Amino acid sequence: MSTLSPAVEAPHLSGHMPVMLAEVMAELAPKKGETILDCTFGGGGYTTAILNKADCTVWAIDRDPDAIARGKALAATFEAASGKPRLHMLHGGFGSMQDLTEQAQAPAFDGIVLDLGVSSFQLDEAERGFSFKNDGPLDMRMAQSGPTAADIVNKAPEAELADIFHYYGEERHARRVARAIVTDRVETPFTSTLQLAGLIRRVIPADRSGIDSATRSFQGLRIAVNDELGEIERGLEQALTLLAPGGRLVVVSFHSLEDRIAKRLFAKATGKADSFSRYDPRAAMSRGTESPFVALTNKPVRPSEAECHANPRARSARLRAVAKRTLPVSSFDKGLNP
Repeated sequence: MSTLSPAVEAPHLSGHMPVMLAEVMAELAPKKGETILDCTFGGGGYTTAILNKADCTVWAIDRDPDAIARGKALAATFEAASGKPRLHMLHGGFGSMQDLTEQAQAPAFDGIVLDLGVSSFQLDEAERGFSFKNDGPLDMRMAQSGPTAADIVNKAPEAELADIFHYYGEERHARRVARAIVTDRVETPFTSTLQLAGLIRRVIPADRSGIDSATRSFQGLRIAVNDELGEIERGLEQALTLLAPGGRLVVVSFHSLEDRIAKRLFAKATGKADSFSRYDPRAAMSRGTESPFVALTNKPVRPSEAECHANPRARSARLRAVAKRTLPVSSFDKGLNP
């Protein structure tokens, strides 16, 4: 594997801190001539590292128009440095990656990476409405289109709000938060992030861990606004089909709901989900067959203490990776040889 020199660093991305970059690069292992898909371009941290690591090509997806604009600027920087196009941007959600890449006539991918967290650019821009620390409109839309967080908070029934906070935010006091919102919005509709955060902090006791009381409710609301869990489910299933033989799929998640989806789908892909009793006839039928994918990580990889100290947003990160086997056998065998 060759390392490109000199490395390219776009000035507008210099402050971005991609989570678990070293671990992602170790599992993704981009090589000269390969084609890599970055499904969550965001601030471009992974894409920049991949293109600097090897003389490869990257296709990158993001549904945020601001991210697409950053990506096009980065693509121009790399093309100017190498004399050839190396980065191609695709505007859309990664849950539609199959359609997006097919329409662009992209090849099968030797590596695919997904960072399921919210982009630091979105968190740091108060006007996007993701942050409960800085005041801004109650928006939270990654694609900058469709219903906003304010629409849900001001219009959804109390039971629906409670479900959002409970199931998506894993908030123990979900009913209390929902009840308070429904009561307060009668006189004053919610329009800003600090307005909602203030209500949540008022009705939920402070957490001994130091985590802000608004964290889980904001997480649940953000997931609902962007259909994040559905997007992840669709995206990972499609990513597995888009890998070329020998291709690697790397996923970085940031909370248990995301990690559970990755764990379940990877277990199914690697055959770990199909464990039958020795008395079950299906056990005999499955012997001698191999799943089309092999696990690269037996358990989720955690960020180092040093990274968590330098970048607190990395604290909850989990990395999982699988690879597609290289040599197919007969369709009758329904398996793949390593």
